[in-house]
Amino acid sequence: MQLENSESSLLKETAHVQSAVAMPSLATLTPPQHLNMDIDKKAIGYSGGNLKSRLQCKLSQSSNTEELCFEEMSQWSQSLERLLSSKYGMKIFQAFLKSEFSDENLEFWVVCEDYKKIKSSFRMSSRAKKIFKLYIQAEAPREINIDHKTREVIRTNMKVASAVCFEEAQNIVYGLMEKDSYPRFLKSDIYRTLLDSTSTPMRM
Repeated sequence: MQLENSESSLLKETAHVQSAVAMPSLATLTPPQHLNMDIDKKAIGYSGGNLKSRLQCKLSQSSNTEELCFEEMSQWSQSLERLLSSKYGMKIFQAFLKSEFSDENLEFWVVCEDYKKIKSSFRMSSRAKKIFKLYIQAEAPREINIDHKTREVIRTNMKVASAVCFEEAQNIVYGLMEKDSYPRFLKSDIYRTLLDSTSTPMRM
């Protein structure tokens, strides 16, 4: 039952991705609501079963005039950086990570990108504490996979919060995504299906 509900959620979200005229920027990608940050949240589900045929059906029913072209999507395979620089690529990669219950790394990385843009020292300090509680501390609700040394470095950095407070942890999770999640995404049904569906320009 959980798998069926997740499948329905991802198909709906993929249709939303395909039909949206304006996608969120890198700094506004969906961290969780309980972080209580100034960033919008939209949940993305998981798809199982015969994903390819059902996803193709959803894509073929799209009526918006914007095109997601094969050229753009094929460039996502060049590097993780290229994928994350694409407004569509970011959203679809997030959906894939959610399907593997491993989206906390991307979520944390994006939250850090937003954090580094804060100008107010008071807001930066407040935000740093929230990020630490949600992603860094032991048994945090969205705990990322970092070593004890890095965790303690961050704890020290937070005494005087700065833009580089989480830099080491951010680099670690980026490396994990680059070596692990990203290669799997390129081989996934969702990416291959989207490539197949856009091998000729399609109306989005």
